[in-house]
Formats: sequence, C-alpha cells, structure tokens
Amino acid sequence: MVVVPLEQKRERGPSLAALQEVVGADLAAVNEVIMRRMDSPVGRIPELAGHLIMSGGKRMRPMLTLAASKLCGYRGAHHVLLAACVEFIHTATLLHDDVVDDSHLRRGSATANALWGNQSSVLVGDFLFSRAFQLMVEAGSLKVLGILSEAAAKIAEGEVLQLMTTNNTTTTEDAYLDVIMAKTAPLFAAACRVGAVMANRPREEEDALISYGRNLGIAFQLVDDVLDYSARESALGKTVGDDFREGKITLPVVLAYRRGSDSERAFWQRTLGNLQQTDADLAQAIGLLQKHGTLADTLERAAHYGAIARDALAIFPDSHIKDALLEAIDFCIQRGH
Repeated sequence: MVVVPLEQKRERGPSLAALQEVVGADLAAVNEVIMRRMDSPVGRIPELAGHLIMSGGKRMRPMLTLAASKLCGYRGAHHVLLAACVEFIHTATLLHDDVVDDSHLRRGSATANALWGNQSSVLVGDFLFSRAFQLMVEAGSLKVLGILSEAAAKIAEGEVLQLMTTNNTTTTEDAYLDVIMAKTAPLFAAACRVGAVMANRPREEEDALISYGRNLGIAFQLVDDVLDYSARESALGKTVGDDFREGKITLPVVLAYRRGSDSERAFWQRTLGNLQQTDADLAQAIGLLQKHGTLADTLERAAHYGAIARDALAIFPDSHIKDALLEAIDFCIQRGH
C-alpha cells in the first residue's frame, strides 16, 4: 500500500474539507434540524423539499454561518438554528429560480419543477421561507431577524433585476455586477455576519465578516458564470450552456459583446436577445468567449473579489478556523480552472 503524505494531498488543490472538518459536529446538527423542520403532514412538502435539500449540495452557506460563529467564539446553540435557516432561504430561492428559468437539471438530478410541476415548487419554496422565519424568531435576536429578512428581500430584488437584464445584450458590466451583488452576495454576507452578531463581537469584526461573505459570494457567482460555458456536465451538476439557452446575460457574454465585431454582436443579439438558436450556436458562443479571452478575464475578476475576501479576515488571529475560511476562497475560485 502506498501512503500519500499530507503535504502531497494538499498539492491536489484547495477543497472544502478543512471547513467541513471545522464544523462537522455542528453541521450534523444542522442537518437534523433541516430534516425535522421540513417535515409536514402534507406529504408533497417533505418529498419535494427533500429532493433538493438532500441532493448533494455543498451546504456552503450554512457552513459559513457555523465557521463564522466559531471564529468569533460563540458558545451557544443558536448558530445551528441560523445555519439551518440560511439553508432554507437558499433552497427556497433555488426552487423559485428553477421555475423562473424553466430549468430541468440541478446538481445532476431532475429539478423539482420538472418532477412535480411549477405550482408545487413555488408553494414549497414559500413553505421553506416560512420555516426560515420561524427559525430566526427562535434564535431570539431582533438584529439577526433584521439581517436575514433583509437578505431575503435583497435576493428577491436581485432576481427581478436579473429578469430585467435577461435577453438584453447591451447590459454593462456594472449593471451585471449589480445583479449578483443583489442576487448572490447578500446571503453569503448575512450567513457570515450573524456569527459575529450572535457572539456580540465588535462592529469591526461584524463588518469584516460582511466583507468576507459578500466578496466570496461575488467570486462564487462569477466562477459559476464561467463554468456554465466550460465545465463538464458531470462536474457542474447542471446542463452546460443553461445560461446561454435561457438568454441570460452573464459577465463572459457582456465582455464578449463589447469586444466583438458587428457580426459577432449580431450573433449574440440573435441567440440571446431574440432566443433564436440552432444546435451549433452554443459551440460558436464558447468559441467567441475563448477568442476574446472573456472566460479567463471573468476568472481574473473573481480572483480580485477573492483577494478582498481574504484581506477582510486579516483582523482575526491565525487559527485553523481562519485557515479553513481562507481555503474556501481558493476552492471557490479554482473550481473554474
């Protein structure tokens, strides 16, 4: 038997293993809360919610809540409730997103709306939002309630903002960043921030965790944008090219449209603006993104936001918890390579 030294294992690249190890026992408790709170005498609710919640997601957002709480020295039990709350909010938005986008595959499995229909997906999403607010109340902090409810409202605004940019090939980079700063970043930021709030830490630490979470969320979404045009379907867990087929204007496209010739802009307008697509168009789209280097440039921007997230943690003393949060940044960004 060949034993691989720990140092050699680490050379294989960053992962979430350290973060999972730091929060392992608490994450198991979160999963128990999730299973218990998504139960209902209405059988369709746990069946549909469980299909998505237990389908192999990384649980990244609740892990951030647990790790931030540990980083800030929290000693109570409410961080488990809040981590479950964060996961419920995230899952509810996914259910609604898949309906809006008419998606049929997520994490390698059929979406809930594909299996049970749009009506059930929307209503179960509403149920999970309600459960999330129950958990917030049980945590007993009006400030936490305000933080997470504000994040939920901001996410909804981001979804509407994205609808307004869909099919709009003249969307600017600033306008697109506005979308992800509303749609993706707020839950990452709130998930981290509540750890400091529950531990009654100084505002400086609270702000640091807001910055860490927000910028990690932006980087995470930018890498997702790249993966939609470059990842293997088995690794991505959804159909490659979904954003293209749905007419979503993401940063790689924004940059390619700006840098392209008149004929190339006409291609983007036909395929994304007018949704007139042929079987060969996705390959041509990927070719244009590669020609203009927009996938690499989007990853470069993701690395920029990752660096901001890294710097935000500088005020905290070195620890294995901090190291795990830093490695989570590298993991998010290097998924795109």
